[in-house]
Amino acid sequence: MAAAFRRFALVFLLLGIAAGQLFAQDAQPPQGGSPGLGFGMNLGIGVQSFNEAGASITYQSLGLTPDVAFGQFGIGLAVTINYRFTGAGNSFEIRAADWVPTDFQNILEIYLPKIRYIRWGEKGDPLFIKFGSIDDATLGNGFIVGNYANTLFLPGDRHFGMNIDLDGNLFKFPYVGIETIVGNLAVLDVLGARLYVRPLIGTQIPIVSNIELGATVAADTQPYLYKAASAAASAVTAFGVDVRLPVFFVKDVFSLVTFADVASIPAQADGRAWGGMLGVGGKLINFITYGAQLRVLGANFIPVYFDATYDLFKAAKYDLVQAGGFSPLTMGWYASLGTSFLDDKIVLRLGMDGPFATTATDPTLLYPHLRGIFTIADGIIPGLSFDFSYDKKAISTFASLVSAADAAIQAKLNYKTGPAIISFVYKLVYDQTHTPDPWVVTSGLESSIQLF
Repeated sequence: MAAAFRRFALVFLLLGIAAGQLFAQDAQPPQGGSPGLGFGMNLGIGVQSFNEAGASITYQSLGLTPDVAFGQFGIGLAVTINYRFTGAGNSFEIRAADWVPTDFQNILEIYLPKIRYIRWGEKGDPLFIKFGSIDDATLGNGFIVGNYANTLFLPGDRHFGMNIDLDGNLFKFPYVGIETIVGNLAVLDVLGARLYVRPLIGTQIPIVSNIELGATVAADTQPYLYKAASAAASAVTAFGVDVRLPVFFVKDVFSLVTFADVASIPAQADGRAWGGMLGVGGKLINFITYGAQLRVLGANFIPVYFDATYDLFKAAKYDLVQAGGFSPLTMGWYASLGTSFLDDKIVLRLGMDGPFATTATDPTLLYPHLRGIFTIADGIIPGLSFDFSYDKKAISTFASLVSAADAAIQAKLNYKTGPAIISFVYKLVYDQTHTPDPWVVTSGLESSIQLF
């Protein structure tokens, strides 16, 4: 069996190389033409551990990740075979959970994530479509859904989501638009949509003609999806209304947008909890972004309920809301600052929020929360690229700012030499609901060969 697999792996690799050569030849633009079709492919070789039947089992992995781009359209696949040699005679075994479904929904859970992404356009375009991995989905001003990501369980578990934005400007009808988000199309757990209108866009009224009014609804149909719990959980639904008004804009110099939100989430005591905010944001000298908000948070209201680490802590948030009584009426704040250089090859973004004063019982609501992102793209430091995110709750002292307690840390360091790429991946999550140890750490080395 082992010999058969080696033959299969060789054929698999040769087919991938052949297909890549074919696409690469097709991708060459005609003389005098512009490049329209692009193709790339990486071969990945490594190891991966999975929790199966209460034990951690390690598999070797072999994968191909082709990418095809044509104009604004792009698609990327992730075809990985996890295998191991077991028992007498070095018997060969492919991980069945990666390929063999148990029911129809499991078919979607297994095969949809093998598509890493399908996209059209970029965020901010009149038409933006992305299926697959989603890193920072935001609806409106982000007071309900802000920087939501479905990639928190990578590399072991990939979710296939959806993010679609459609602005009426695409059809020369700028009065309406819509934004949508689905966290996982296989299970339809996190769902959200925002409909907005610009009722005065056709007038000549200075400034006010650009006003935008929006309404957002977002829900989680399965709050206990990633928790081994026998108790039933009802859906969590949040909704709200918002307004945005661009006030000042000078290209490459300065921009200022004002905005406001009122939103509601479920509350155990009286059915709904309410909150609101007023804010400003914009750009300075085209490479500095800034933002500030003043928040009024009603009893038991959690702002940005669907945030960047939501999938990791959705069960804990649900339990908090169901228990109730964790936070009184509170005045709060939010501030952000970011910068990017060299066509976004170096990016740093920081955002921090917290209460002015509160008697909340939960430390994550009593003290400030920080989220930071730092990226160095390939080409700045020869051979190296780096991605880092730090999400830290309950910052009670300066020392606690750098403590890993109540934090979610993700880092990926890539070293490229010729066609080979070696990546060190590290993830640390402090989850009080995780037993017996609240520290959930994932780390390892990934290697790949850039075939094309």
